Amino acid sequence: MTLIGRTHARGVETLSLDAPERRNALSAALVGELAGALTEAGQDTGVRAVVLTHTGNTFSAGADLRDPPPPEALVGLLRQIVELPKPVVARVTGHVRAGGLGLLAACDIAVASHAATFAFTEVRIGVAPAVISLPLLPRTDPRALARYFLTGERLDTAEAARIGLLTAAGDDVDETLAPVLDGLRRSAPEALAETKRLLTTRVLENFDRDAAHLTALSARLFASAHAREGMTAFLERRDPEWVV
Repeated sequence: MTLIGRTHARGVETLSLDAPERRNALSAALVGELAGALTEAGQDTGVRAVVLTHTGNTFSAGADLRDPPPPEALVGLLRQIVELPKPVVARVTGHVRAGGLGLLAACDIAVASHAATFAFTEVRIGVAPAVISLPLLPRTDPRALARYFLTGERLDTAEAARIGLLTAAGDDVDETLAPVLDGLRRSAPEALAETKRLLTTRVLENFDRDAAHLTALSARLFASAHAREGMTAFLERRDPEWVV
């Protein structure tokens, strides 16, 4: 079963998360397949840029609670997006939750339709947005991130753009995206690669400094009693025991 759709048009490789029945949750299989597709796109001289999008009404619901990828695999995927020598553009027309926001933050440019919503839901199931903080912290307003990391509140596109989660939003995502892709197609490949390297220096410093610690923290929290209760409550569609 293929979990990543692939199309190519005028130098732009589009990779679509294609497990809508699981809300494009980040399973070990999906993470592995996406990593492979990114590797091929990065090596293809005919690819000027990569668009990361989705099928269904959810970009990604975060980690697949029934088949979660190892934290190391998610760290590797996020770093791969940041380091890819081609610009990666997120195209979002649905909901983004938890680990899906890590994918969004790892992309160089993120564009969404006004139908999209966003939430860091980790604290509500007993874990923390540990690994995904690697690309998020350098790119997002710190005071806003403190609020939304700690509360799990839902954001609309206007707020997501204000705090730096999104580059732009509009009623028609493809109309909003058109000048972005046109600009990338008009840019020299080597210049794009070097410019991206300039822009991602601080993000990669975060990975170099904190990835090992945050990987261990994520593994510890996912194995905790609170996480077991939180995930069980989520799957059973009830409040976890700590809700007052």
